[in-house]
Amino acid sequence: PVETLNLKQLARTFTLRTTEGFVENFGPDLIARVGVEAPGVRLFFVQKPNKDSAPLRDGTVDLESGVVEQTTAPELRVHALFRDRYIGVVRSGHALTKGKITPSRYASGKHIYVSRQGFDRGPIDEALKPFRLERAIATIVAGFSTALALARASDLVASVPERHTGILRAGMHSFPLPLTIPEITISMLWHPRLDADPAHRWLRGCVRDACAERRTKSSTLGKNRRRLK
Repeated sequence: PVETLNLKQLARTFTLRTTEGFVENFGPDLIARVGVEAPGVRLFFVQKPNKDSAPLRDGTVDLESGVVEQTTAPELRVHALFRDRYIGVVRSGHALTKGKITPSRYASGKHIYVSRQGFDRGPIDEALKPFRLERAIATIVAGFSTALALARASDLVASVPERHTGILRAGMHSFPLPLTIPEITISMLWHPRLDADPAHRWLRGCVRDACAERRTKSSTLGKNRRRLK
């Protein structure tokens, strides 16, 4: 049944399962809007250790962000939020901050690989094969924030999604990968039982707007940086 949603009187906690990068980049704008429109609503962010759809099915998670894959439960509702691409990131003063980045220069460094499952190879390594190159994986971590923290304090190279890690990369040097890597689509997912829930629909709109607003801010910042150069 259709309900009239009174946001000022809404008292509810929504559980969102996301990556660390998503929370740190989009969380502040999302929390600020929720605080203004529905002061009785709290957002509970939980880490996403795997791709299991069970938390959405059993109701322990209200909304999730991530890449839709073959293992994603087919009944889930999906809405694309934005597209992202992988970039290389090194500390300020690293050798890769100067000169042209070629596939061989990129591959010659010692790399950090991000994998929640502990894998040590992925799309980037496949893209290096036509050049007969292989990068040395010095360490494997479970999250992008950990990878960037290590790269910030060492000569290791991190390869991370650009929009997911905008705030985390502050003060570091980022560069486009000299490889053809498919972009990824970040979506939000929820269970059909919540599809028509007025409060949940409002929350989904807040998430969409937060991602769109951050994209606009990033685009403006990029243009300003180019003008300064």
